[in-house]
Amino acid sequence: MKYTILLFYKYTKIKDPKVEMGMQRGISEVLGLTGRTIVAEEGINATLEGTTENIEKYITWMSGRRGFSDIHWKRSEGTGSAFPRLSVKVRPEIVSLHLGEEGDINPNKLTGKRLKPDELKKWYEENKDFYIVDMRNDYELKTGKFEGTIFPGLENFRDLREKVDALENLKDKTVLTVCTGGVRCEKASGFLKKEGFKDVYQLDGGIVSYMEKYPGENFKGSLYVFDGRVTMNFNGDKHEVVGRCDRCESPSEHYVNCGNLACHRHFICCENCLTESGEGFCSDECLAKKSENILTK
Repeated sequence: MKYTILLFYKYTKIKDPKVEMGMQRGISEVLGLTGRTIVAEEGINATLEGTTENIEKYITWMSGRRGFSDIHWKRSEGTGSAFPRLSVKVRPEIVSLHLGEEGDINPNKLTGKRLKPDELKKWYEENKDFYIVDMRNDYELKTGKFEGTIFPGLENFRDLREKVDALENLKDKTVLTVCTGGVRCEKASGFLKKEGFKDVYQLDGGIVSYMEKYPGENFKGSLYVFDGRVTMNFNGDKHEVVGRCDRCESPSEHYVNCGNLACHRHFICCENCLTESGEGFCSDECLAKKSENILTK
């Protein structure tokens, strides 16, 4: 049986997010889909897995609804176990920029110019003067990124408001924002424009769309994804491992959460640095604290 993982989002006005949540849960359960769907007044953001047949049925259903007909669907091969369950939630935003009193960014009114993967490839070939700004979280970049990437130092997407000053020298340059599938860049590029950046683009369809078309070119390493696969590569046997174990710096793309629950940091830990019980600890201090907790029980 073939499985497909579906990544998509759409910024569109949803009058009653709770009603939409119920509809999304209902159709997903009927089709046996697992994954995560976030619904807000500003739109929908989801990653789902199911049989290829049922994913296509879901796409047909969504495409026939007002406001969802022009979604950019991103499909990849599934395993049948990418998600343990289905989660459908209502939240204030489909990606959390948390601008508060400054007012949220509506990508339907303010966003960067869209750059197709083919156009980015041409930029590289022509040695165009441009700057890639990666809007992903810090741990996502550790297994792969575009050549020459500028990273503003985001632990979370909502940090952009505080970190934008680090990009001040790019205000008069050509800036291309990138992220996994494009949903964060819709807002991030709009935010940069609001902050006075003159020539702002976003990679249409995100990094995943570029990697599908140009595997192993310009983007080095693997793409971090928020499902059971953890990372994706499109280059088969020629895949280059750029990730490094946080403990010993050996090549690795194996992510774990720190075994010290008070820390729980998400980091890369090679198999050689795991404990006999299969746990990983991001520091000697965290390992010591876990040992102390065991001894005091």
